[in-house]
Amino acid sequence: QLQASGGGLVQPGGSLRLSCAASGFSLDYYTIGWFRQAPGKERVGFSGISRSGGNPFYADSVKGRFTISRDSAKNVVYLQMNSLKPEDTAVYYCAAGTNPSRYTFQDEYDFWGQGTLVTVSS
Repeated sequence: QLQASGGGLVQPGGSLRLSCAASGFSLDYYTIGWFRQAPGKERVGFSGISRSGGNPFYADSVKGRFTISRDSAKNVVYLQMNSLKPEDTAVYYCAAGTNPSRYTFQDEYDFWGQGTLVTVSS
């Protein structure tokens, strides 16, 4: 089971840290992707980290503001989100896949968390 948490209401320019935690399996064996679905829009991938943790992926929309990282001891993948903008408002999902060919290819992930809502508003 995969669970995303850490969402909430934050003002523009603020920060949040999302967590993607697994129970029943080790995230070390999976590529982890972060996806988000804004109101009225399709779910899209914007960040991912390989099993080794090297060369993480960021879409241009979040590059320089978001950081993805692993904590193997806690079996958690984090998404640190800084300088948040109103357009970052969305439901955020994490997903685990054994070997997705692209971080953004949703169909190639095996497990999905239930989503956590991030609202950026003053």
